[in-house]
Amino acid sequence: MVRIHGSTCEDTPNFGFLTVVEDTNKAMFGGYLILNHLGRPLEFHCTAPIIPNRAQEILYGPTLRPFLFGEQIGGTLIERAKTVPDLLCVDRSEGLSVRDFSPAPVALVLDEENGNPADFVRSSNCPIHRIGINRLTFPGEDSNAAVQRLARLSAIIEQLDLVEPFTRIREAIDEARRGGAAA
Repeated sequence: MVRIHGSTCEDTPNFGFLTVVEDTNKAMFGGYLILNHLGRPLEFHCTAPIIPNRAQEILYGPTLRPFLFGEQIGGTLIERAKTVPDLLCVDRSEGLSVRDFSPAPVALVLDEENGNPADFVRSSNCPIHRIGINRLTFPGEDSNAAVQRLARLSAIIEQLDLVEPFTRIREAIDEARRGGAAA
């Protein structure tokens, strides 16, 4: 774990970003970055590689990836964090399964350039919220609650690029895998 100390205000929101990176050997590495309202890091956590075995692939079937992303990786990372974000952002539809482990509401950040799951969004029939350059959806959540939450956070979200922190996480995981940092 890397904890970054800095001044924070109780009334300014923090944002969590959770993603999973997969390598060519089917190893999955989770990363969780919490940023303050200015986009500065408060905490970063990442997992050791997780490689599902053949028995898990058979027994879990199509539920394996949501289980790994949500419970094993996401749940573990959220549990380690000391800061609870006001909004937890994920960049993959499987990451939405972390809702059961997150005290914060979970939003799927849409990014067409990086192949974000447009088919998932179309099939879920969830409204897409556009705030500044950001596009978010809240599958599985009450639409009215999502709109109220976004109204409170929209002025800050409008100033942030919610796709960019996922690049930071991927780069930090790659650095940790090369042995350049203990996270």
